[in-house]
Amino acid sequence: MDAQNNAEIIDRIKYLMRELGMKQVQFAQRLGVDTSNLSKYLNAHMPLSESFLNRIVVNLGVSKEWLLEGTDLPFGKTQVPVGGDPLTAVSAAGGGTPVYDVDATAGAASGRNELFASDNIVGWVNLPNVSPNCRIVRVSGDSMAPVIQDGDFIAVREVSNPNQIYWGQIYVIQLDDFRLVKYLRRHTDPNMVVLRSANPEYDDMDVRRADIHEMLLVQHILHLNTRL
Repeated sequence: MDAQNNAEIIDRIKYLMRELGMKQVQFAQRLGVDTSNLSKYLNAHMPLSESFLNRIVVNLGVSKEWLLEGTDLPFGKTQVPVGGDPLTAVSAAGGGTPVYDVDATAGAASGRNELFASDNIVGWVNLPNVSPNCRIVRVSGDSMAPVIQDGDFIAVREVSNPNQIYWGQIYVIQLDDFRLVKYLRRHTDPNMVVLRSANPEYDDMDVRRADIHEMLLVQHILHLNTRL
């Protein structure tokens, strides 16, 4: 494991700690490791071991592909069996993660405030590992198939620091005229990024970082299986 990849894995571990709201002591207890050893791992004073990484995968239900390579999603795809209209899977009572009756990719681009207006909330869901701090929206189109299918829902989180990019992860990207759901990949020009589809029928897009107005990190894909 080279130094750069090791540093990126450490960043992803710290990201998990922030998302789960855990301090080092709590995180170490959850994994069943010594707190001082965890500190050494996080400060790169001790090389990451296969055993330690496997504890994260097993104890937290984290995708190993995401942890090691930064691809996939931290907690993967969740199947939610429902009948009829997918939006009937949500609860009308408050609490949990809010679900918005909006499409993350359809229509002209609108600001975050318009996209997440309270009038667009149709309910809330309570699912394992889906944080109440996320927002759930629908995705249309096949550019991200088979990872995200037409009609799937995604749980997204606002990005407070747009300069801190988790390369290889999926984001909702807002440009001047439209929004896109894409993998974010490094460009040879540090002022540019590559927007990549999961569907090989779609070409990569080179976009200036300055042209990205907002980014939302996709944390979960919710496939609502209406056939069950």
